Amino acid sequence: MSLVEVTYELQSPLSDDQLSRLGEFANTYGLRRFRLDDSKKQLSFEYDASRLRETQVARALGQARIAVARRLN
Repeated sequence: MSLVEVTYELQSPLSDDQLSRLGEFANTYGLRRFRLDDSKKQLSFEYDASRLRETQVARALGQARIAVARRLN
């Protein structure tokens, strides 16, 4: 298992609907956890790189209609 953490700066705080959609993505095989820091408008994902690719994480954010300003790491 190769754990990777990626952090994104959000364009705006998440709505309840976006959090719900993000919760659905949390059931994806390979995703270990995600953390939301509202005060910094940051969202971090820890995932198993042998199961998921960063592009899949980014696609899930798009499907949840979560606008990302930039990747921080």
